[in-house]
Amino acid sequence: MKTGIIDVGSNSVRLALMADGKTLYKTLATTRLGEGLSLTGKMSDAAMQRTAQAIAGFKRRAEEDGAQKVYVFATAAVRSSSNKQEFVSLVEKLCNINVDVIDGAKEAEIGLLGALRGKDGGIIDVGGASTEVSIRNDGKLIYSKSVNIGTVRLYDLAGRERSSLEKVIAEKLCDYGASAKGCAAQTQMFAIGGTASRLGSIVHKLKEYRPEITDGTNISLAKMQELADRLLTMSVEEIRATTICTNSADIVGGGCLLMLGVMKYFGAEQITVSESDNIEGYYFLKEGLV
Repeated sequence: MKTGIIDVGSNSVRLALMADGKTLYKTLATTRLGEGLSLTGKMSDAAMQRTAQAIAGFKRRAEEDGAQKVYVFATAAVRSSSNKQEFVSLVEKLCNINVDVIDGAKEAEIGLLGALRGKDGGIIDVGGASTEVSIRNDGKLIYSKSVNIGTVRLYDLAGRERSSLEKVIAEKLCDYGASAKGCAAQTQMFAIGGTASRLGSIVHKLKEYRPEITDGTNISLAKMQELADRLLTMSVEEIRATTICTNSADIVGGGCLLMLGVMKYFGAEQITVSESDNIEGYYFLKEGLV
């Protein structure tokens, strides 16, 4: 049986078509639902409208491709907005589907499940409005926390100016707590979500999304530093012209710097890009495949 999973993020809406525990395909639309959220505390009418339209289009596509069920879940942008219910009602009215607004703990849980499938290791999920870090060791969850900083929030607060970005990142990293410092030093850390996929694509010099290539890409701390240095000295136009980041050229440099900061804070010398992420984790939970 085929199932459609729609992930409503702060930067992009993603669709995956799943069947028999496998991902048949993924696609996305960049709608910037979380733009301005850090400044106003709510989602704009325009962002809500374009995101709801994207959800409607993905629901139709999934059903046309044979999905008998379609689930929609939303993360940080929606859960932290003062007008959350307005957006949920808009989607329900337009698409005739319920939106499951998950909390940070659940977001971290499904990310870990999707990437690791029950194995030991850790994840870093740099999203648009939040960043989740979770670590499992000897079959037990030893650390998991979601912090309200992501690529879109970071851009709202600091633009692309490096010293401003570093100041905001340093302040937000403290929210992970002193116990988190260095706790991933002996752990294989996977990076999931849009930022990870974009950085993996840049490493491979891809101009289109090719998850079969980016999945499993290893990026060292030194390489992440190199990428951050390069992306933050390039103009938005240069990034857009030479990388996959057509609709995220303004935020990818900050996202890279944030990923670098998280790696340093947790003591991770390397991350491995995983294209299996919270979409798969949500599917496994809903379908009882765990």
